[in-house]
Amino acid sequence: MIDSLIVAFATLFITIISLYKWVIIISAILSWVQPDPYNPIVQMLHRLTEPAYALVRRFIPTVFGGMDMAPLILIFALQFLEIFFSQLFNGMIG
Repeated sequence: MIDSLIVAFATLFITIISLYKWVIIISAILSWVQPDPYNPIVQMLHRLTEPAYALVRRFIPTVFGGMDMAPLILIFALQFLEIFFSQLFNGMIG
């Protein structure tokens, strides 16, 4: 019973990390084409990603050659967390 609950929460946590990676990827691609800033989807993506970008920018200089690397750094960090937690949860259950 407890194992099933742990597996459910672990799966949910890893899925949220994966979905957030896609939000960052979509936001980064949209930033290349300069979308309408009043579009509700663009505003939602900005509200979802900008706090994480600000956190990364506070500790790491992210602009290299005029290109902001905050999305790339965040994707690498989220990929690390996804792999780390999936292995951790697999080790706890298996």
